[in-house]
Amino acid sequence: MQEGVDRESSIMGGGTNMFAATRWSMKDSQILSVFQETTLQPLGAESLAPAPDTLVFDACRVGVVLRAVLFVEAVVAVAAMFGATDVLQWLTRLSLVTGAALPATLVWLLVACSLKKLLARLRPALQQGAGVLLGALAGLYGCGVLWFMGLLDMAPWWASAFSGALLSAALVAALVLRAKGKTPAATTARLAELQARIRPHFLFNTLNSAIALVRAEPRQAERLLEDLSDLFRYALKEQAQSVTLADEIALAQRYLAIEQVRFGERIQVEWALDEQAGGARLPPLLLQPLVENAVKHGVEPSASGARIRVSTQRRGDMVVLKVSNTVAPTAGISSAGHGLALDNVRERLSLLHDVQGRFQCGLKDGVFQVRIEVPV
Repeated sequence: MQEGVDRESSIMGGGTNMFAATRWSMKDSQILSVFQETTLQPLGAESLAPAPDTLVFDACRVGVVLRAVLFVEAVVAVAAMFGATDVLQWLTRLSLVTGAALPATLVWLLVACSLKKLLARLRPALQQGAGVLLGALAGLYGCGVLWFMGLLDMAPWWASAFSGALLSAALVAALVLRAKGKTPAATTARLAELQARIRPHFLFNTLNSAIALVRAEPRQAERLLEDLSDLFRYALKEQAQSVTLADEIALAQRYLAIEQVRFGERIQVEWALDEQAGGARLPPLLLQPLVENAVKHGVEPSASGARIRVSTQRRGDMVVLKVSNTVAPTAGISSAGHGLALDNVRERLSLLHDVQGRFQCGLKDGVFQVRIEVPV
């Protein structure tokens, strides 16, 4: 992991480097101890609003597999109660039906995942129809498993096919509804980003800083305006479903370069970046609101400023992203101020990485930290 500070952008006069290395250190072990009392947020399914070239349901997701198995097993458990006179008879029926339903569910998930690229080429309505058809075939497969094992005297082929189609239709419908939830979340994030960029205190201060540097440091003024232009361009362009962590880091560096001109030595930034973590996928415009919160709630309220640390680390098949900032004892943390941005980050992560992602945040010993885990 590359520990240290990015020294590419220098926008302070007198040879002071913006990303100068700092001697302070935020002890993650102490900060993260507060997360032992924090409940992890379950994360949801990925997809944008249905589009002709977008998969409306992705059976390759771990969360989808878990939800499908639990949903089918719950339906089977209720169905097995009909006609059962006691618990023993119910368990017997449940075991028998589970012997057909569980393999059928796994086959449905396996085939749907294998045909992922092919299904993505179809229109949303055809994708949903294909999912229901695969469910009917999976139901026949489950029935066939019991019939070939000699556990059924008469195989209910039609009932199995329609049961599989009905259950798969419910699963697909649930996934489509969750897919539609990503559109307002992404739109909210983009509008919040634009508002942050257009907010007078940020825009005017940036322009005033550039004017002040035009004669004394023309190169730094040019770089400052280029950073501002990049922020607007990134916020206005049509975003993909996800971007790389490296792209988000670059955007955050531009933002902090602008704020460095405003706050000078009051803001100290430390970067600890793992090159192997740069390929992880995040929703666009996810990291920048976190560093903006660090500036707003850490640097602005404190006369002596604050320290901001952004670190990334790859741990096996997971990437850990941390954004930390010191908080003045008298400043505190405004829950209302952090709530909107953090809730949006949590929601958008849930729509992209499902149960494979984690989001945590907490304040301890004068340091506020956001910790995000995403798969590589």
